[in-house]
Amino acid sequence: MSPTDSLKQERMHIRLDTISKLKIERAAAYQNKNISEFVINQAVSGADQVIKAHETVALTVEDAQVFMDALENPPKPNKKLLAAFADLKELQSI
Repeated sequence: MSPTDSLKQERMHIRLDTISKLKIERAAAYQNKNISEFVINQAVSGADQVIKAHETVALTVEDAQVFMDALENPPKPNKKLLAAFADLKELQSI
């Protein structure tokens, strides 16, 4: 289901200059969409790209192998990690 297919309950108000509005109207016409449909589709598409760029981790093959090796063969906890666990356990008992 696309965002425009669901029940529309939210509203956004924007102000823009005349040239920008004319460009948007022209682009919407090329896609046979009304201005609202065009703006929503473009904004959601842009939002998806920004979210993907910030929430996706891409690793090289070598980095992925190092990560998988660390998951499969984790190093033994060092003193600092053991101390952190002890501190956490103490905080949880309070």
